[in-house]
Amino acid sequence: MYAIIESGGKQYRVSEGDVIRVDAMPHPVGAQIEIEKVLLLSTDTGVQVGSPLVEGARVVARVEALEKGEKLLVWKYRPKQRYRRRQGHRQVFSRLRIERIVH
Repeated sequence: MYAIIESGGKQYRVSEGDVIRVDAMPHPVGAQIEIEKVLLLSTDTGVQVGSPLVEGARVVARVEALEKGEKLLVWKYRPKQRYRRRQGHRQVFSRLRIERIVH
């Protein structure tokens, strides 16, 4: 059994026990959250496709950690002006463990 959920404008295929990394959520570490944006639900009996969401389906997950991604360097450069700027950026992510899929 698996589900396709939406979080932060992105879609993820999840099963029970999976660990996914999504954009930072405002929940503390250890909090149990419910994701109700389930776009597709596949079970033993068949596949339910939402329009746009599957009614009554939700995914229960637990926030395991808040972590930062790898550093990305952003450069600004203007030729012949002696203007160069370098800036680093590290995106913050929430690591979620999928506990169960409720339908």
